Amino acid sequence: MRPKVWMPAGLWLVGWRYLARHRWQSLLMVLGIALGVAVMVAIDLANASASRAFELSTEAVVGRATHQIRGGPEGMDEEIYVRLRRAGLGIPLAPVVSETVFSETLGNRPLQLLGVDAFAEAPFRSYVSAGGALPVESLSTFFLQPRTVLLLGETAERYGLGVGDRFRVEVAGRQTEMVIAGLLDPPDALTRRALDGVLLADIATAQEVTGRLGRLDSIDLIVTEGQTAVLMQAAGMLPAGTRLGPVAERSQAVEQMTAAFQLNLSALSLLALVVGLFLIYNTMTFSVVQRRELFGTLRCLGTTRREVFWMVLSEGVTVGVLGAALGMLLGVWMGRQTVGMVTQTINDLYFATTVREVGVPAASLVKGGVVGVLATTAAALLPAWEAASVAPRLALSRSGLESKARRAVVWTALAGIGAMLLGVAAFQLPGNGILTGFGGLTAVLVGFALLAAISLVGLMRGAAPLLGRLSGFLGQMAPRNLVNALSRTSVAVAALMVAVAVTIGMTLMIDSFRHTVQVWLASTLMGDVYVSVPSTTGTTPMTALDPQVVETARSWPGVERMYVTRSTILDGEQGNVHVSAMDNPGIENERYYQALFVPRGQLWSAMQAGSVAVSEPLARRLGLMEAGAVLRLNTRQGWAAFPVAAVFYDYASSEGSLLMSRGVYQRYWADESVTALDLRLGAGVEADGWARELQSALGGQQRLLVRSNQTLRADVLAVFDRTFAITLALRLLATVVAFIGVLNTLLLLQFEKQREVGILRALGLSGGQLWKLVMLETGLMGMTAGLLAMPTGYALALVLVYVINQRSFGWTLQLDIRPEAFLTAFGWALLAALLAGILPAYRLGRMPAAEVIRYE
Repeated sequence: MRPKVWMPAGLWLVGWRYLARHRWQSLLMVLGIALGVAVMVAIDLANASASRAFELSTEAVVGRATHQIRGGPEGMDEEIYVRLRRAGLGIPLAPVVSETVFSETLGNRPLQLLGVDAFAEAPFRSYVSAGGALPVESLSTFFLQPRTVLLLGETAERYGLGVGDRFRVEVAGRQTEMVIAGLLDPPDALTRRALDGVLLADIATAQEVTGRLGRLDSIDLIVTEGQTAVLMQAAGMLPAGTRLGPVAERSQAVEQMTAAFQLNLSALSLLALVVGLFLIYNTMTFSVVQRRELFGTLRCLGTTRREVFWMVLSEGVTVGVLGAALGMLLGVWMGRQTVGMVTQTINDLYFATTVREVGVPAASLVKGGVVGVLATTAAALLPAWEAASVAPRLALSRSGLESKARRAVVWTALAGIGAMLLGVAAFQLPGNGILTGFGGLTAVLVGFALLAAISLVGLMRGAAPLLGRLSGFLGQMAPRNLVNALSRTSVAVAALMVAVAVTIGMTLMIDSFRHTVQVWLASTLMGDVYVSVPSTTGTTPMTALDPQVVETARSWPGVERMYVTRSTILDGEQGNVHVSAMDNPGIENERYYQALFVPRGQLWSAMQAGSVAVSEPLARRLGLMEAGAVLRLNTRQGWAAFPVAAVFYDYASSEGSLLMSRGVYQRYWADESVTALDLRLGAGVEADGWARELQSALGGQQRLLVRSNQTLRADVLAVFDRTFAITLALRLLATVVAFIGVLNTLLLLQFEKQREVGILRALGLSGGQLWKLVMLETGLMGMTAGLLAMPTGYALALVLVYVINQRSFGWTLQLDIRPEAFLTAFGWALLAALLAGILPAYRLGRMPAAEVIRYE
């Protein structure tokens, strides 16, 4: 229904006809907003798919369990389950053994080996209760034959496997042959998605394959609201070192773990949309200028200000709806390309997951569409108000808007300074919130954008005399034309400046991050060769080495010293904590410390006495930055307090970690496992060749990563580069939208200057001179955008390094300024502007002079 209350139907037709007549102008607006919406939808879909993948894998493991009992690094004794069963608690209980494994046969991706007791499963996981739809032969094979698993039928079909087929899986670096006893065929699609990466085994098989005989990872419980007393009774029966808690705790921990990463990605995805808004505003403003005679006539004929306002605004809404619709379709396609990069980053930094398909939740599409339409409407408000507010006599004047734009230059600049001060004030607010940080960043960016007009005027006035001497009257005309069309050129310059400034800011931040990581690696990796089992993520390996591997490496010729590390996850009062227990007494000299709470040279002694050193992200997350801080951990003897002796810089994980003496760790957790070796070789031993020899000698015992110091550094930096790969794509898309904005502005200016150019052509201006004039104008716009982008990009880099990164991930980066980042970005701004001038120059050159001079 057309809102006739707002405006007559005839005015709707006028607006529609204008959009239809100016097809290229309308198409560029739709394309600009579509790209912005598409990037936002794509990132939202990728984030949602990665999060949903974790939820599905969690659902496959925990089923309908409400609570879980979890053990320490070595799990828990299965006697705990027996004791709870015999206690007659009257609630469902089920033991679970779970391990991430790999199989080349099944795509060499992370898989979940899930060991369960089928006779206790009915209340928890319906797809294995009583065998589900499995035939009797499959059930008997599953229960009676060793090393058998159940596999989703669709997964088996994808890889050409069937019942009775054998395939190999890698568990903790060792190859094991498994047999498919049966194929699962759950009735609903959600369960099928959840089981896509699951190998279901009898609990005895899982214990044998993982080397955890007599041990469990967890015990699932279903506790209703009225059974609090039963829950308390079960908790009272548990030994020290175990913990009973809601299943939701783990999901919440993972959500918190990835929230900052996904929020940063979402914020960056809005960049293309923000740049697109400059395009919408610029085009709508020009459409108002183009039709000022029409608006003046309509006003003289009795059309009200409100009707003119709704007429122009409806055009913007129409463009927004079309652009949002196209953007949603494009976003689904882009999401399928993007999800791999997002998933890889999550795998590298947080946890192993596999996203086999991109879900298309309606919420992501609706959010993208609504934001696109609302943003376009907001961008069209000012032009609509401008059209409605001009008196009929002034509307018939050609220079009214430009005169007003030039008079407003100083006030716009003051507003920009005010926005920047507001952004700086936002950084000072207590709480260190990420959203507050992004709000301040946006205010700073808007502030610099509002300086585009005064910068353009100042630079053009300064450039005109020099260009006049170099290029004659064309050199004076080009800057004057840009100032005379300030209401459009300043917005195009601002859009291009924002895209280029963000490129500079992101490049400086990434370069600073990379430089900081390189310095950190140089201080942390002091060994010559490192040995570990391949990890399912890009972070610290936590799979135990075979004891024989440790002894072989210790006695291998060329080893001067060997330090061992046990990395694991412990239960803390405020959530899980990553721990590295080591026996290296020189640890104080192999880290950079933000704070040292013991006398220098006594850190190792303090750690041997029970103190710990915590990384900066962990210290910030748990509030351990002050002297006297204590961290409480759940040990095999119960809860124990560990004084914090130091806070060290660390960039391995945004979740943070702590360092502990291995002797203290063994005393509290009785765990002799080793997950990594740090080998110091004798003088003259070539590390790479020595590492290859050791790899060959140990390869038959366990699949290992034996890497020299240099190779390990390269691997860490490769993970780093993968992490930021997606930001390059987002920055390029924003630049493309800005390019469209500059192109659209030049096409609009070309339309407005037809008579002027026709007169110049009639007076003898050659085609080459016309090209020179257009290229001078576009070059000056690109130069202004590039110059203004330099201080803007530097300011953004400061905010990203010292505010956003610290609030999002908890680490401090060292700003690394490289001139090539500024020069490259300036070159891109100039090139984008010059390329955008080719089509307008070509079209102007083909216009017949006599036709464009004619008034009627």
